[in-house]
Amino acid sequence: QVQLVESGGGWVQPGGSLRPSCAASGSGFSITAMRWFRQASGKERDLVAVISSDGRTTYVDSVKGRFTISGDNAKNTVYLQMNSLKPEDTAVYYCNLDLFMFHEDSIRSCWGQGTQVTVSS
Repeated sequence: QVQLVESGGGWVQPGGSLRPSCAASGSGFSITAMRWFRQASGKERDLVAVISSDGRTTYVDSVKGRFTISGDNAKNTVYLQMNSLKPEDTAVYYCNLDLFMFHEDSIRSCWGQGTQVTVSS
């Protein structure tokens, strides 16, 4: 049974930093892609950042230069370093991992439970 557990959200003043993380527990898989999404109250869930298995990263324009996605394959963990936070970054942040399941010979997309990030003074 694979489970994703997120942590590291919270409240921060504008200009501050947070570093949510998402760890995949279980066995019998390898991670092929890691993503972070966010969903503000009353809005759709939007893609924020992606890191592929070869280390290539992609960001939505609104977070470029401020957010950094990284992964630790040895720990099956993905991080989102968020600097210079703005009130408009307030949202629930969700991790999404593509897992290649060895015994199924297929890729499974898994979601974390979400972590609230609030930026306000």
